[in-house]
Amino acid sequence: MDPLKNSKVHPGRAKSILWLLLTVACFQVAYGASSQYPAAGYLIAGYAFGLIKLAEQPSVRRAFYLGLAAGVLCAAPQLTFLWSIFSFAAIVLWIVFAFWIGLFTAIICGCVRRWAQPRAMWCIPIVWTGLEYFRSELYYLKFSWLNLGYALPSYPLAPMWCLGMYGIGFLIFAFCALLSGMTPLKRSAIGCLVGGLIVVTLTAILRDYLAAAKCESSKPKISIVGVQMEFPPAGILPAALDRGLKKNPDAQIFVLSEYTLDGAIPDSLKQWCRVHSRFLVVGGKDFVTNDIYYNTAFVVGTNGEAIFQQAKSVPIQFFHDGQPAPRQSVWNSPWGKIGICICYDLSYTRVTDELIRQGAQMLIVPTMDVEEWGKHEHFLHARVAPVRAAEYGVPVFRLASSGISQAVSGQGIICAQTRFGGNGDLLAVEFRLPYAGSLPPDRWLAPLCTALTGIITATLLLASRGS
Repeated sequence: MDPLKNSKVHPGRAKSILWLLLTVACFQVAYGASSQYPAAGYLIAGYAFGLIKLAEQPSVRRAFYLGLAAGVLCAAPQLTFLWSIFSFAAIVLWIVFAFWIGLFTAIICGCVRRWAQPRAMWCIPIVWTGLEYFRSELYYLKFSWLNLGYALPSYPLAPMWCLGMYGIGFLIFAFCALLSGMTPLKRSAIGCLVGGLIVVTLTAILRDYLAAAKCESSKPKISIVGVQMEFPPAGILPAALDRGLKKNPDAQIFVLSEYTLDGAIPDSLKQWCRVHSRFLVVGGKDFVTNDIYYNTAFVVGTNGEAIFQQAKSVPIQFFHDGQPAPRQSVWNSPWGKIGICICYDLSYTRVTDELIRQGAQMLIVPTMDVEEWGKHEHFLHARVAPVRAAEYGVPVFRLASSGISQAVSGQGIICAQTRFGGNGDLLAVEFRLPYAGSLPPDRWLAPLCTALTGIITATLLLASRGS
């Protein structure tokens, strides 16, 4: 028997449309306004609450279509830059993103119909986290942008980020599920949740305090300068580095963006490093054959030779972006272990986690964001670095080709950044490296939720066939 038969919890069509509009409005304001007004990011909780309400439908099919509609209306305005890249194919990509939103509302609707509201409430954060992790990290079209956590301000919420971006999403949906009235123990559950958040926050603050104290007492400062340029001629690179050195004479490491070079390191850059006794991190191509190459970040030492290199782990789909890196390793620099990942790699926790496991105390990220993709694309991409820094408790130096380059502290605070399209802009910062970074607990929670979501979905499918 359907536990919700003749129930009045199902909204009418007009009410469902209102919830749909509210859900989309909260998402668009959270993502559209939070770049200038960080507090607007908190409205992402309204998006989560609205999706839960959209799942309260008389049929799974109707819940799926409402979720799909919400997903398209959320994705299309934020990902308009895909149209300039793929034209009409961008519509397919928007629908692919929306599919996972529709699948969430459909599964939750199925859970409510199968097990009634109090029991189904516990499925909500599990299913959301499982689907978000799968679409962001595990399948071919993985795409982590527009995740729940990226809309939130990385600071002053930095202590909470020790839970990880998927853990934050889990908490938001758990809280919204409780508020939606799906359990008679709502007050006590919310009290336990708030108490747990306080404990987590205090623990994270203590972690950051101890890490900072250890840095102050035992680590020298490292000075880094990046020069922001998009597809520059190789002949102007030494002069650009000279300009950066003149303004920052104590800088020890210089960084140029992804694809600065169309091949290996030219002798002019090797000579520059040798003459000035500086290190250089620069993006180029490591060719295997005339057509096959690795999109690579090279480290040139003070002796003028390439002392380290790291290829891009996840080349961008549908682009000629090189072969996937066969391995990852960290650069044992004079100041500590530095992890290097390239551009989009920073969006994948499965890439950056490996660097932290190997002891990375800082991340340097040469990045290519083409200026013609537009300012909003750059703002969306710039949301990633503060979250990663706060998750691991390590600083991130992200040097983009045409903005927005960022230097972010291990607390998720943006210490310096460049403007969009600022050709030749300098990004300079001094960091003390932490003793080591740490992985947040959602790195085991999210895969577990993905497995549980598969079990829940399979159970619902088998039950529907048997009914």
